[in-house]
Amino acid sequence: MYTELRATEPVAQVVLPSGDTGYVVSRYEDAKLVLADPRFSRAAMVAEGAPQLTAAPMPPNSLFSTDPPEHTRLRKLVMGEFTARRIRDLEPRIQELTDTLLDAMAARENRQADLNAALAFPLPVQVICELLGVPFEDRERFREWSNAIVSLTTHTAEEMLQQRLEMAGYIHELINRRREEPGDDLLSALIAAHDERDALDQAELIVMAMTILVAGHETTVSMIGACVLTLLRSPEHLARVVADPDVVGDFVPELLRINPIGDGGPMRIALEDVEIAGTMIPKGSAVLAAVCSANRDADVFERGEEFHPDRSSNPHLAFGHGVHHCLGAALAVAELRITISSLFRRFPTLRLDGDVADLQMKQGMLVHGLKSLPVTW
Repeated sequence: MYTELRATEPVAQVVLPSGDTGYVVSRYEDAKLVLADPRFSRAAMVAEGAPQLTAAPMPPNSLFSTDPPEHTRLRKLVMGEFTARRIRDLEPRIQELTDTLLDAMAARENRQADLNAALAFPLPVQVICELLGVPFEDRERFREWSNAIVSLTTHTAEEMLQQRLEMAGYIHELINRRREEPGDDLLSALIAAHDERDALDQAELIVMAMTILVAGHETTVSMIGACVLTLLRSPEHLARVVADPDVVGDFVPELLRINPIGDGGPMRIALEDVEIAGTMIPKGSAVLAAVCSANRDADVFERGEEFHPDRSSNPHLAFGHGVHHCLGAALAVAELRITISSLFRRFPTLRLDGDVADLQMKQGMLVHGLKSLPVTW
């Protein structure tokens, strides 16, 4: 469908899951424009009467629903935790957590596992929990809350709002405990920014913690499974990984390009009439930059539908573009590189346990992902 849209209708009017209308922009250069041009606003999504992507509007005061200068202020409060240097310091811990999970897999007598449950879910959750300062033992509660927060059609508006309120209440209680016993974690630093410097208010503090907790694991969980599946379906490239697992670091950009994290948002609102590819997008319209389509645009990526990890140039948009470029990009890349290389180093005979045709994707979610990934070795 995206191939057809890029060729014949690069700015397509669509009906969104909420029932509102909007526009999907599918070509690379046009999507890049929408992602970075200030005429397309995130903050306007939460304005009264604005078209919505889902049944429940996105909460205000978050990294996903603000524009500069508010977005810049909020981003500066946490960006120090996600620098390349900080992530390098985290890598030994990511490796340690990965090895522990792989040890548990190796101990299975039947030599079978659902890779989602065994590795793809617990690893990113534990990393972000430790970084933020949230108890890992509450991970199943996070899963339920996250599923509602990234829902397109799987939850009603009432269910989405209820889950958000429950998560906000949990974070509020955790903040109170952290005030009594601060630690060397991001939540404690955010509390200090609130209490000592008045750098963000209480609502922003809670929403920031919720945003980092959900965004910090949900996408990486999905990507680990998708990337492993891509390699399992590519015997030639899988052989290279088995022979030298460290080559995964070179493969990651292409794995990110070919495996879309999602194509349903966050969307933007046009602040004025904007013409793109010969189509006038009226002021106040909802606009989605279809990154999964842009990343396969043949004008930018030769044989864009195919997995080619040796591309000399790979300007993919998997982490977005412009001021909203993914804050956790370096962390996600490190997690993907460490987990996938370690997996094939430990299990060089890893293969699908069943037919690829039997695999199912989650439906009705902002984030793509496999329901399960059964493997054997």
